[in-house]
Amino acid sequence: MVMKKVDYKKELKHLYKPSANKVDIVDVPKMNYLMVDGHGDPNTSEEFKEAIEALFALSYTMKFMVKKEMEIDYGVMPLEGLWWIDDMSKFDLDHKEDWEWTVMIMQPEVITNKILEKAIEKVKEKKDAKALSKIEFQPFQEGKAAQTLHIGPFSKEGPTIRKVHDFITENSGKLKGRHHEIYLSDIRRAAPERWKTIIRQPME
Repeated sequence: MVMKKVDYKKELKHLYKPSANKVDIVDVPKMNYLMVDGHGDPNTSEEFKEAIEALFALSYTMKFMVKKEMEIDYGVMPLEGLWWIDDMSKFDLDHKEDWEWTVMIMQPEVITNKILEKAIEKVKEKKDAKALSKIEFQPFQEGKAAQTLHIGPFSKEGPTIRKVHDFITENSGKLKGRHHEIYLSDIRRAAPERWKTIIRQPME
């Protein structure tokens, strides 16, 4: 059997490779994700760090299982974050301690609950992933949304977020749902001024 290679970021180019020069409207279909919920400032929260570690440990374990057992080779998708507070009109980048969040990684259709359960046991054998028990595997459908690419540190996202929000209101739309970010860069290696983050806002 020949190894099948799949590039989901390329197949879903309209969702994962937006322009930094304009805001686009996309229709985000139902896809399956590994998700962990939490609360508080991501910059200081140990809970946030543990959630990301568990998500990637499990995602990579399943990737290598599928490659070995099914001869399908795909790239692990980027980390995504949903951010909100009870009253989104008061959502403030300067008060992250009030934020609720969901961090998540999209999984291909080939991933089943059976593969997931086997992978969880494999991760448990290798490392103490504290947030492993908090992971949920479920579908998420965002629907119609506006998005653009932000290049630079997270602390400078404000104008980009406003650009997306203004685009929605200027096109007779209303904001709905949760502020969504997709992290395309490895922030451990890339300089902050080169970080690439998709800013996405669901709309109606």
